[in-house]
Amino acid sequence: MPQSLTQIFIHLIFATKKRQPRITPEIEERLFSYLGTICSEMGASPIQVGGYRNHVHMLFLMPKYITLVDLVKKIKATSSIWIKTQGPEFHDFYWAEGYAAFSIDRNGKDKIVRYIQNQEAHHSKTLFESELESLLDQEEIPFDKRYLWD
Repeated sequence: MPQSLTQIFIHLIFATKKRQPRITPEIEERLFSYLGTICSEMGASPIQVGGYRNHVHMLFLMPKYITLVDLVKKIKATSSIWIKTQGPEFHDFYWAEGYAAFSIDRNGKDKIVRYIQNQEAHHSKTLFESELESLLDQEEIPFDKRYLWD
């Protein structure tokens, strides 16, 4: 085949260091927009970016010429530098080291978009830790709780 064709939707989740509630209402809209911009600059196509006080969800179309790990490193490093410039309350902001990523079927992307858009309501009932463990179980991704959280 003379060309490379892909369509890989990724649902990415990552948290603040020690899951501290550092994503305040005052910064979240700008942060989520900036995360989408970084994603675009790396060749990915952001579909939905959101989250809640201690974590981020991103749904994007994965580019064909970069690895997921390199994309996530760039998103987290660049946004960490940026948020530190947004005020003294963010000078000690850090992302946790790891992340979770799931491939999403094209037909399921609207469900994930709604899920990301409704994070505040969702987390009025469910803690992030329970949410992530449930998603990992649902996707049958093995994990050891001893090493899941920093």
